[in-house]
Amino acid sequence: MVEITEVHAHSRAEKAGIKAGDILISINGHAITDVLDYRFYLADTHIEVEIHRGADLFTASIDKGEYDDIGLDFATPLMDKKQHCKNKCIFCFIDQLPGGLRESLYFKDDDSRLSFLHGNYITLTNLSESDVDRIINMHITPINISVHTTNPELRVAMMKNKNAGKVLSYLEKFKNGGTHMRGQIVLCKNVNDGEELLRTMRDLEELYPAMDSVSIVPAGLTKFRDGLYPLETFTKEECREVIKTVTEFGDKCKEKHGTRLFYPADELYIKGELPLPTADFYEDFTQIENGVGMIASLADEFGTELDFLPDYTDALGDAKRTVSVATGAAAYEFIKSLCDKLMSLCENLKIHVYKITNNFFGEQITVSGLLTGKDLCEQLSDKPLGETLILPANTLRSEGDLFLCGMSKEELAKKLSVEVVFSADEGCDFVSKIFGAEPF
Repeated sequence: MVEITEVHAHSRAEKAGIKAGDILISINGHAITDVLDYRFYLADTHIEVEIHRGADLFTASIDKGEYDDIGLDFATPLMDKKQHCKNKCIFCFIDQLPGGLRESLYFKDDDSRLSFLHGNYITLTNLSESDVDRIINMHITPINISVHTTNPELRVAMMKNKNAGKVLSYLEKFKNGGTHMRGQIVLCKNVNDGEELLRTMRDLEELYPAMDSVSIVPAGLTKFRDGLYPLETFTKEECREVIKTVTEFGDKCKEKHGTRLFYPADELYIKGELPLPTADFYEDFTQIENGVGMIASLADEFGTELDFLPDYTDALGDAKRTVSVATGAAAYEFIKSLCDKLMSLCENLKIHVYKITNNFFGEQITVSGLLTGKDLCEQLSDKPLGETLILPANTLRSEGDLFLCGMSKEELAKKLSVEVVFSADEGCDFVSKIFGAEPF
């Protein structure tokens, strides 16, 4: 049972007499406990909505299209509390955060509903057999799973949870139930790499086609690791060895299944000082949210957007435009190459490109998504910024308003005395922000 907080005006729910403050009990006789129940049973074209209002109990009948909403809102998107992670993973990034950040950053979620709704990765340790059955019966797919290793004993040791090994059996159950999965391996040096990585890839290949892609991402290590498991970063040579191992295994999968299945993160190529693969290597870019293929995708889209360069230069006309772009150390050389290309093709365009060192979390953190307003402000305050400063959109939280350090985008713009805009990881958006024009 969940409380209805709002009923949209002129909606089917309002016309059926449902009001804010009513308690939703069931739909077509099925108890509603969270958003998965609600969305699944809402798909019927005729629904009987059982409502509790004070001492009264009544049923509202609603006819609708299969995918139509009925206009109800609830206190939270999940309709109840998020499930807290029960693990103490040796590589957990949240355990490596400094004190004094906003409270929400310290919450560790491990919620299968967020996997379905927002693409979050889950460890399976919060799931019971009945939860797995519900996911299968509701055809919830894909499920994003943080696997890390298929060695049960090692998984227990890495996640500090006695059930971490047992729940690996859910992978086979999902496969047999027709649920598609996407996997993630956070790679820790001298822990789950080498032969353990090969074992994990062999085991996950057995789940194909239910397991349709797996990313291999190096553990992110901040400078706040006092008292934590003594992890080390991968050297250039070790990154190259990981890439060689994963690519050779992926090549065999490509030959056998028509897909390479396993993909190293962009960060491994950058730290290994190796050229990144082209876009076709990443097939459907199913792991792009894990930092896999982001650079190849942006490069491909950037090349396509250059076809519209005459339109951008015509819009600019004879005016001179100077802008600045700031990014993390990992993407700096690539972003600079794109900006150099634009400047070579448009003589009225000047772009300053700045590499921001992550002093807040430590220099080993090089991705743009973990840059803070504090570091941006400190390192750009004495630099020429031009008319506009362009930053990666992933430097802001999902609401698009705050950096990790709590600084707002408005505060940064005021401190630097410049307009600040944010570019998505898309070629058309990047080029249009550079020119200060709408995409063509």
